[in-house]
Amino acid sequence: MDDLQLSSILVAMVRSAPVLIFAALGGLFAERAGVVDLCLEGKILVAAFTAAAVAHVTQNPWLGLLAAIFATCLVALLHAYVCINQQGNQLISGMAINITASGLTFVLAQFFFQLGGRTPNLDAGRFAVLNFPGAASVADLPLVGWLYGHLLGGHTALVYLAFLLIPLVHWIIQHTRFGLRLRAVGENPHAADTAGVSVHGVRYAALLCGGLLCAFSGTYLAIVQSGFFLRDMSAGNGFLALAALVFGSWRPVHTALGCLMFGFFNALQMQAEGLVFPWIGKVPGSLIQMIPYVFTVVILAGLMARSVAPKAIGVPFVKSR
Repeated sequence: MDDLQLSSILVAMVRSAPVLIFAALGGLFAERAGVVDLCLEGKILVAAFTAAAVAHVTQNPWLGLLAAIFATCLVALLHAYVCINQQGNQLISGMAINITASGLTFVLAQFFFQLGGRTPNLDAGRFAVLNFPGAASVADLPLVGWLYGHLLGGHTALVYLAFLLIPLVHWIIQHTRFGLRLRAVGENPHAADTAGVSVHGVRYAALLCGGLLCAFSGTYLAIVQSGFFLRDMSAGNGFLALAALVFGSWRPVHTALGCLMFGFFNALQMQAEGLVFPWIGKVPGSLIQMIPYVFTVVILAGLMARSVAPKAIGVPFVKSR
């Protein structure tokens, strides 16, 4: 039980949270515009496979990220066409994309690499760790060395980008013309249309923003966390991101706090797996892995009634004649 250290859990939380933060902020754009983005999971998988495959071939993680952005934006455009132009059911189309992405990425990985549906391990094709200046000189100082060198420093560029996006997305949503139109379209698209706002255009832009951020989520998962692509490696992170949106009432800062909370419990289960607890003994690994998902159900059961979603979410817009 002594091995269950808070310091290690906090560092692991910071390193695991970006997958959720990128995806949740991406879903926030779509859902504030009135489109249910149930296919976050599928877009993460598409991004993870594309980034890992391209990074392996080129040995350049930035090219992998660019390829992932292109792939997820294509998926976002497909989802937008079905939901906006064809006025299709947003839940069914989202689940269809998730199922398709799960199968297609596995088939493509097997076709190209012949490794049982995974990509080769990445060596040079990974993002470099950024260490703060002077971190080695303060490494032995109590608390300061850990805070400066491990909790705040020692991460890749995508970790810092994820946390910088939180205030940026808040500013975009709350203090820009695009954010005002986004919120108007999500609350009352007919009033926005009467005011001269292109509802379809705003929703397309919102879904493209979601696809862009999901590309960062999948790239981080494959290139930073794992170093390869594996079938269904997103492991429900897209749905956890949706749960964080509900937890945060579709507000950027509160949503990010929800992602950190889920990241904390994910880090806790990783640290607790294999440990022997007093009076309990060794807890099975599968039971430990349930922690984030059980907590998700508890959170949703307690907060769903109090969370206020955009009024027009999930409702196709039909222009008035």
